[in-house]
Amino acid sequence: MRGMTLAAGLILAFLMAGAPRRVPPGRGPEPPAGTRAPEPPRLYVETSPVPATGRTLAVPSGGDFQGALDSARPGDVVTLEAGAVFRGPFTLPQKSGADWIVIRTSASDAELPPAGTRIDPSFAGLMPRLEAASGAVIEADRGAHHYRFVGVEIRPAEGSFLFNLVLLGSTETSAGQQPHHIIFDRCYLHGDPLRGTRRGIALNSQFTAVVDSYLSDFKEVGADSQAIGGWNGPGPFKIVNNYLEGAGENVMFGGAAPSIDQLVPSDIEIRRNHFFKPVSWKIGDASYQGTPWTIKNLFELKNARRVLIEGNLFENNWAAAQNGFGILLTVRTELDAAPWAVVEDVTFVSNIVRRTASGFNILGVDDSSPSRNGRTRFVRVANNLFTDVSAAGQGGSGTLFQILNGASGLTIEHNTALHDGPVISADLLPSSGLVFQNNIVEHNEYGVFGSGKGIGLPALDYYFPGYVFRRNVLVGLAGVRPYPSDNFYPASLAAVGFVDLGGGDYRLSGASAYRRAATDGADVGADFKALSAATGQGTAVMAPGAPDRQRRKRGAIEPKPGGDVRTGAESGAGADE
Repeated sequence: MRGMTLAAGLILAFLMAGAPRRVPPGRGPEPPAGTRAPEPPRLYVETSPVPATGRTLAVPSGGDFQGALDSARPGDVVTLEAGAVFRGPFTLPQKSGADWIVIRTSASDAELPPAGTRIDPSFAGLMPRLEAASGAVIEADRGAHHYRFVGVEIRPAEGSFLFNLVLLGSTETSAGQQPHHIIFDRCYLHGDPLRGTRRGIALNSQFTAVVDSYLSDFKEVGADSQAIGGWNGPGPFKIVNNYLEGAGENVMFGGAAPSIDQLVPSDIEIRRNHFFKPVSWKIGDASYQGTPWTIKNLFELKNARRVLIEGNLFENNWAAAQNGFGILLTVRTELDAAPWAVVEDVTFVSNIVRRTASGFNILGVDDSSPSRNGRTRFVRVANNLFTDVSAAGQGGSGTLFQILNGASGLTIEHNTALHDGPVISADLLPSSGLVFQNNIVEHNEYGVFGSGKGIGLPALDYYFPGYVFRRNVLVGLAGVRPYPSDNFYPASLAAVGFVDLGGGDYRLSGASAYRRAATDGADVGADFKALSAATGQGTAVMAPGAPDRQRRKRGAIEPKPGGDVRTGAESGAGADE
């Protein structure tokens, strides 16, 4: 080695570092100081059906649904004639007692999918239709509680634009005033196909659940729209096994200042949902329907704590009114109207994210806060599959993770990702305590890139003090490898050793050099057995290919002519734009 230049020595060291080495199970790095696992939800919403203990109030077509709501006692069941239209708006009254009032279709249980099975628009003929031309179709009185909707369609009146189909709280100033214990079970909520609707359900409440339901056509021009959104409810919330379609953010927590001091939406369970944007909303697509809806992202947290996101399919997102990231953890204090805002204790595990212009955008300190308030911290992104994270045809940058302005305590591990931009792009304040390990990613041109610092070790050293960066498969990096030594560098995706790369089976084959090569003795990348179990679907859902078709049978959704469009307040913007 005598006479070797420093540069040559470094190159040789980097090349030698590329060979896989086995590590005994359980021997991994210690987490950086200040890092801990995210805390899971402390409370969960129980949604198991409860037998009725009271009367059955049958409301026929043309009957008085509001009168039935007013006269119902806890334990009663209100049945609405299947296929009938009931015109509101309607109000859920506050009543004493803790038994449930059930509002349901007159169709039998045998005609509906069983509990735990997602409904779809083909069942609309079995549902009563609740609609309104103004206000919200359903609004809850202060303190209203213990209402369960089963097999009900909720929609705007023909040609009408509404801000909310269901408004559960809004401006309450104490938790005691809020609606609570409200469940939507196997319901179909949708906006007007031509005019749109801003929001499906406003979750400013407590102990509220949306399960096995179908929410679609929530879209607006010039303003954000969501299938589900909440900003003034403490939780807990359960959003499980739904189809969720929204143009702005399919689901968002935060985005407006709470009227309750110190409120952070908390204890949020989001599992086995399908987050989807139809490409008929995409300008330039062959199926584009001609209205430039405001398109932003698939999921966003601006103020939230103890959030579990598990087993979901996130699909179709492109750069339009925002820069194309599909998942945003971007804390917002609403210009310090809520200086206590946080995005913390977030667990994002065993999800599939596909066909998005970019992946995650994580913002540590709210860059729009005059006093530099707002914090994002303690986030774990693990055992997920990312496919077709690509700028091609979708805009954006194809970046897998953008980490900005002092995010802390991030753990990113055991993910498998196919993307055409940087692995990590960092800027603004350094983000401490990053653990990035056991991932399969594509290096592409920039790999781990830090603004003003370049690629690899200089970016890691400056932007991620105290980092752990180990046992990652960085695909396609040729020449010098400016990363910590304990990482792997196959020349191509084909060299990784997937079971069937072309067919979308991204498990590692028995011949792969990266089997059992992770810090914990498992395979590098995602555990596809656990991923399949969490999503409730087989490996076919993981394959690339044509977008899923929405199951909308002829006649289930009718085009409707126009109506009045009203405007409303919008929250501020910053690094998430």
